[in-house]
Amino acid sequence: MTGSPAPVDPALAFPFVGGRPCLDFAATLGKRHATPLERLPDTDALARWFTEAELATGEDPVRVTTRDLAQARLLRESVYALVRAAMAGREPDPSDVERVNAAAAQPDLAPQLGPARWTARSPARAALATVARDAVLLVRGPLLERVKECENPGCSLLFLDDSQARRRRWCSMDRCGNLAKIAGYRSRSRAAVTR
Repeated sequence: MTGSPAPVDPALAFPFVGGRPCLDFAATLGKRHATPLERLPDTDALARWFTEAELATGEDPVRVTTRDLAQARLLRESVYALVRAAMAGREPDPSDVERVNAAAAQPDLAPQLGPARWTARSPARAALATVARDAVLLVRGPLLERVKECENPGCSLLFLDDSQARRRRWCSMDRCGNLAKIAGYRSRSRAAVTR
């Protein structure tokens, strides 16, 4: 019997606030500075990420194997480490460079006109190659200086600051920015009451 997919735990919902596919992919592991939150617990979750990231090759979900999932998690961590090293002006770990370069060298998704936006012989690997290429282009390009980490201490999401003044502090106003505003308001309210 087929029906609608099971609802996703809100904690496991994918945040697409990075402004780049590689940053959104790195966000599939949340709360890196606390107790990490794995948003890719199984192959279905990775297939769902491909669909929600608009890296699926057609109407049907991308078929993801356990090997694809293991490679995706390793690539995700290498992408994150590579971007963080580049942000800090440090030399990246050679194993991270090797893993990202190896994935980026694979055939990536080919854009298509029509209902299927992409085509690929191995859709899961091609989607990962597309993410890896995006990471290489970001780290080697001028937009790297606009990549920031959310200032919420409980959040570890990276994002591309595309604001005009380049003063964006939060991964998203709907997420951490709103929480910061509420906390500031409560703090000011308490201070006013104690005076």
